[in-house]
Amino acid sequence: MIAPAPAEVARAQDERSASLQWAGCRTIAVVNGKGGVGKTMTTAMIAAMFGRHGGGNVLAWDNNDTRGTLGWRTEQGLYDTTVRDLLPSANQLLEPTASVSDIARFVHHQTADRYDVLRSNPELLATDQKISQPEFDLLMQVAARYYRIVILDSGNDESADRWLRMVDSSSQLVVPTTTSPESAESAALLLDALRQRDARSRNLADNTVVVVTQAERSGSEAARAIVDGFVDQVRAVERVPFDPALKSGHLRLNNLRPATNAAWLRVAAAVARGL
Repeated sequence: MIAPAPAEVARAQDERSASLQWAGCRTIAVVNGKGGVGKTMTTAMIAAMFGRHGGGNVLAWDNNDTRGTLGWRTEQGLYDTTVRDLLPSANQLLEPTASVSDIARFVHHQTADRYDVLRSNPELLATDQKISQPEFDLLMQVAARYYRIVILDSGNDESADRWLRMVDSSSQLVVPTTTSPESAESAALLLDALRQRDARSRNLADNTVVVVTQAERSGSEAARAIVDGFVDQVRAVERVPFDPALKSGHLRLNNLRPATNAAWLRVAAAVARGL
């Protein structure tokens, strides 16, 4: 009998981690105060990995005041609905008589990757879609009732009520960065600020998963340097290679190169091990 190769063993372990089920909902916040660092991409790819390997019941939530793009980079479902449409119906969705299918009117199902998207409206100004802390808490109750995993794509305003409440409601943080020094510095500053905020935020920072994405074909050496810079700061650092399928269009696992797919599986497994 031929023993499996080490890469096969590692992938099988990652698949087992990504398929884990927990008692109760787990919340993951994808955060970095700088725009253009891959928060939306990271949210979608982690959600897809958990959806594919864990059997669904995963929500990717665009928790963004300012023109969040998660809805643009994922499939639209049967309804043109956003978080602003869900909010007035939140109490009804929490009633004992509510059906599990009632949430389908407000989310957008990703057919191949088996997760749902709760969109913000990228056409509205921030003043038209601000969500207060009590409103966020109410939405979180709805999400926890209908989903086993909630992954929040965050905005760039780290002082916003919904951003702070998201962090306080999260089981795990994921901090994406590209290979640019500015995005890596923004990630490091965020982790430092969380460590100084309070004991719970410090614990979240220490247990963060940092994702270093190579946005262009060149830059592998820069990616390795950034990985090395975060290794001693957080629980896990994972690197994602360049893939043209990540640059534009809908984000789907089936469009990825095998090496990129394996990298995102490692990311999801690292996140799962912290839950």
